[in-house]
Amino acid sequence: MVTRGFDSRRGLVYDAFTQPELMKRWLSGPHGWSMDVCEIDLRVGGAFRHVWRGPEGRQMSMHGIHREIIPLERIVRTEIFDFGCNPSAEQLGTLALTEHAGKTTITVTVLFPSKEARDGALASGMARGMAAGYDRLEAVLGVEQVGPGVAGQS
Repeated sequence: MVTRGFDSRRGLVYDAFTQPELMKRWLSGPHGWSMDVCEIDLRVGGAFRHVWRGPEGRQMSMHGIHREIIPLERIVRTEIFDFGCNPSAEQLGTLALTEHAGKTTITVTVLFPSKEARDGALASGMARGMAAGYDRLEAVLGVEQVGPGVAGQS
């Protein structure tokens, strides 16, 4: 489980997790990578797919199905990472959002199919990557609160 607070209203944080144009700005993967594809069918039974491209054309992707959506509060989905000929087993990811006094806390829980799958994800640097993504999200939220294209203007 990962918990992180943001100095932003819940609606904006929810948008950053559900709108492809915002998600591509912060969920870009490791340094030097970018999210080339971000498809989200935000309904129960709807699919999502993310594809990242890294240095020298390397690629990784992830897909799954939304199982539960409570707008602004909770998203539960299956997640499968596709790594060449060795895809990972399906895991269940839950994003919960709470707001208090204009600040939003997210809690991300991932239920892995086995201890080995969990340990493999942790060994991959997943926690470091999530922290870097959430740092980028903090910056995106700051710009969006001021207004797109307005940040830094007097």
